Amino acid sequence: MKKILCICMSSTIQRTVSFDALSLAKVNRSKHYRQDASGKAVNSARVLEQLEEGCSTVVCPLGEKNLSMFTEAAARDKLNLIYTTIPGLTRECWTLLDRTAGTTTELVVGEPVLEGAEEQKAVAAAEIKILKVINDILPEVDAVLLAGSRPKIWNDDLYATIAGMTHDAGKVFLADYIGEDLKKTLAATVPEIIKINEEEFRATFPEMEAQPLQAAIAEKSRELNNIVVVTRGADSTYAAARGQFSECPTEKIAALNTIACGDSFNAGFLYEYLQTGDLDKALKKGTWCAARNAELETPGAIR
Repeated sequence: MKKILCICMSSTIQRTVSFDALSLAKVNRSKHYRQDASGKAVNSARVLEQLEEGCSTVVCPLGEKNLSMFTEAAARDKLNLIYTTIPGLTRECWTLLDRTAGTTTELVVGEPVLEGAEEQKAVAAAEIKILKVINDILPEVDAVLLAGSRPKIWNDDLYATIAGMTHDAGKVFLADYIGEDLKKTLAATVPEIIKINEEEFRATFPEMEAQPLQAAIAEKSRELNNIVVVTRGADSTYAAARGQFSECPTEKIAALNTIACGDSFNAGFLYEYLQTGDLDKALKKGTWCAARNAELETPGAIR
């Protein structure tokens, strides 16, 4: 069994609320709602556990004030969760599903703001604990998946540090984050796999703007000597391994909830890549997981 460490620095309590029809500026009564442990890498871990029980561990920080809401949901899904606490609340996100219109609307509550001296001291201590946990687990895993935005409470070199630790341990690293965090990572070490969407690729690598997307992805992967995967929503996924371009069509389905499709893709892609080392097979598995997720109400699930 290949083992994957999923790291989520922006943990989320995800509430998914289902409506027969949703109208703005009116009272809307839901059919039902569900609550899940979430955040990008947490969603990926849930899919990984559904692919093969026991293949993943997820590490994340959790707010002290609503800790049990997250841990109870994680236990229900049998996630192998290791966490450290920080002051305040774990953020919440709300997904509104309109069954008639077939739309998904996500409301994201802001990241925690911890400005007091004692709070900042606690966050610094939590960051040290997380890095120690990662360091201790690295010898036991085959790959690390780090996904999601970095809340500003964490040091701005944290993601680069984790990438460097993974590289030094000789493990596969999948980076699903953008902007300055990705640029700092690339200045320190090159992730074996970078997975972002088309808009994020253009924003992170503006020097490639003049090139057609396929050529830009192939050139960037050749330059970095790695794998670059760019998802494009309902359109086919582009990827390149060390300059060799690949394309994978998406499945045409009746989507129920599109939240966490990218996270589900990450899980399937990395799982298959570790098994086979084959880019095309990994793209197909990731695409299959994303499609199954979109058919379900649970964010980050394939069954």
